[in-house]
Amino acid sequence: MRRTPRSRHLTSAPTRGRARSRFLPRPHGYLLVDKEEAVRISRREAPGSLADARAGERYRGEVEPVDARAGHIPGAANLPFSENLQGARFISPGKLRERFKKALPADAPFVSYCGSGVTACHNLLAREAAGLPAGRLYAGSWSEWAKDERLGAAKGA
Repeated sequence: MRRTPRSRHLTSAPTRGRARSRFLPRPHGYLLVDKEEAVRISRREAPGSLADARAGERYRGEVEPVDARAGHIPGAANLPFSENLQGARFISPGKLRERFKKALPADAPFVSYCGSGVTACHNLLAREAAGLPAGRLYAGSWSEWAKDERLGAAKGA
């Protein structure tokens, strides 16, 4: 038997695994926005500011490589998640705060969306890193919205 730099033993002999455990998720539903609430926020019938985390060209409707139609949710601001970064790290908390406050009213609840709900979470993490109030996720995002022809699609900046 030899030791690694972390002083853990390595062996080729059979070993016992860890005892099984059971993961019971407890989702916090209050952190999610469904399509109906996103519609109300878009129409200014409910409090909130929508932020689209996709790249500017997708937000503006210039390209749409994935979804049923191009554009963005009417009334949403474009906050591309990539602009939260410098290299592989978040920009400073002060610059993040400035970025969010410049794009959206500070007093309205923040709701992030993207194409499928994944990169929208990056904006939510960036808000935490900036020390701003937590936001909520519209997980259905543009993919869900774009499939519903009854809902508007804004284009341009």
